[in-house]
Amino acid sequence: MLVLRPVELTDLPQLQQLARDSLVGVTSLPDDTEQLRKKIFDSSASFEKDARGPGPENYFFVLENLTTRRLVGCSEILATAGFNEPFYSLRNRHFTSASRELNIEHGVPALSLCHDLTGHTLLRGFHIDTTLERTQFSELLSRARLLFIAAHQARFAEAVITEIVGYSDEQGQSPFWDALGKHFFDLPYVEAERLCGLQSRTFLAELMPQYPIYVPMLPPAAQECIGRIHPDGQEAFDILEREGFETNSYIDLFDGGPTLYARTSNIRSIAQSQTSTVHPGSALDARGSLVSNYLVSNDSLKDYRAIVAELDYRAGQPVALSVEMCAALNVTDASAIRLIAL
Repeated sequence: MLVLRPVELTDLPQLQQLARDSLVGVTSLPDDTEQLRKKIFDSSASFEKDARGPGPENYFFVLENLTTRRLVGCSEILATAGFNEPFYSLRNRHFTSASRELNIEHGVPALSLCHDLTGHTLLRGFHIDTTLERTQFSELLSRARLLFIAAHQARFAEAVITEIVGYSDEQGQSPFWDALGKHFFDLPYVEAERLCGLQSRTFLAELMPQYPIYVPMLPPAAQECIGRIHPDGQEAFDILEREGFETNSYIDLFDGGPTLYARTSNIRSIAQSQTSTVHPGSALDARGSLVSNYLVSNDSLKDYRAIVAELDYRAGQPVALSVEMCAALNVTDASAIRLIAL
């Protein structure tokens, strides 16, 4: 059985292996022992904190195989993007110019450095073992974060965003970066992303041009990268799009990948998840006709757990969970749980 839980310090060696295997551009998962150790400590402190509103907390989760004790994925929630420093993005909007004498009005798309998204809750750090891609466990890894937000909404902002990794080729070359950022830093894309993971994107963002960049002046290959998703990032995009997230006018500063946005209260797994209580026993009723796969979580904070379970669930009635499921969720008879259909 696979269970999603908060990261622990003993996970560090396996977490570093996940970082090594993760997609270039996932800067929140650096392949650096001390940075990952700090991330674990920060996450542990966040789960322990008595937060009454969104702050600098980051909640880091890992997906563990309970049989092998192997980590097969990780994901993260940053309660407030840009709490301690601006959260930079590029805003992609049209600039309109007009001439009354010539009766001409023309709009030109332009990219402007901004930190408009500062203050939103940020989903990041999504990575899953390649053998589990496009399975129900990808849904668990991504969407269980949303069930956690549903259970602790006071800790998070009224809107949630996530940046999807933009296009780069098999050699790690990003046409968008080569056309824009490289002129200001003389660094390859992979190295720039590595530095962002080890330090901060702020020191790079502050050296970016402060004036609008007119899109038609970029090479065609770079223009094609604006809002384009890396093939390995498509699954993360698809899951959240089904949750009600939408693209907007903001893109990633370095690779041009899209930003997804949703009002917290409108996100499917938050708005439609249901709460119930546990009844230990057989998870399935052979006579039942409502058997389906569900994401199931407890509503705990530092002992948060989530699994995928095949259940015969009926609204308004206790949920029958097997002994194994109860153990994975750290719940007992009459414990509160939250669930939503896959």
